[in-house]
Amino acid sequence: MPNNTVFYGQIEPQQVDKIAAQGFKTIINNRPDGEEPNQPLNDDIEQAAKEAGLAYHYDPVVASQINAKACEEFAEIFNAAEKPVFMFCRTGNRCNILYHSAVQLGLIEA
Repeated sequence: MPNNTVFYGQIEPQQVDKIAAQGFKTIINNRPDGEEPNQPLNDDIEQAAKEAGLAYHYDPVVASQINAKACEEFAEIFNAAEKPVFMFCRTGNRCNILYHSAVQLGLIEA
């Protein structure tokens, strides 16, 4: 795992202040809305991030559809993001796969 990025499972809007307090500058949400009942909505987490002064990017990716195009879109967001970055999806695995796939494709700037 890179030292400027954390891969995490689903977060709640009320957790965003704690994420900001830990020094993260950007949140990337890789989880599409509506994957399961009672999942927090992207808009609510994004609002909490803005209120906490964090940059926020919604880059929903279906795990079975991680391909070169998804990696390119992700890398564009990640490379431009202020570090450190807090990424989340349902369990953190999708973020991990997306990040490392983009690294393997040479899309992530060191």
